[in-house]
Amino acid sequence: MRVIIQRVSTASVTIHGNETAAIGIGFMILLGIETEDTREDAEWLCGKIAQLRVFADEQGLMNKDIKEINGDILVVSQFTLHASYKKGNRPSFIKAARPEQAIPLYEYFNTELSAKLGRPVATGTFGADMKVMLVNDGPVTIIMDSRNKE
Repeated sequence: MRVIIQRVSTASVTIHGNETAAIGIGFMILLGIETEDTREDAEWLCGKIAQLRVFADEQGLMNKDIKEINGDILVVSQFTLHASYKKGNRPSFIKAARPEQAIPLYEYFNTELSAKLGRPVATGTFGADMKVMLVNDGPVTIIMDSRNKE
């Protein structure tokens, strides 16, 4: 399971011209699910994300986590995070989980992250053609992969 976490001042998802989710200060998370991923991968990532200290404290240092600043989270499924680009110029997505596996893990990830945050997370719609808008604050962008826990 792979995530791209962006610290944002605002983020939103629009589908067919309608804004379906929006947040203020917090994290915009792109989530890619691979065929070998399990609930344990989701739990590990959610634990790391909930405790990720990248928000400024009173001295301007990145010492606060998402809960301490009462931040929001927006999660969008992103199968292209598992693109293989080693051969040719057209990426292969063979490592990305099929919807029948990915949807339950996507939903579990969102439920687990909501529990760690103590309130619901905003989401995109799995498999939809989404327009994602965000203002990356910093910029701060962090990539995490449950296959690389060290």
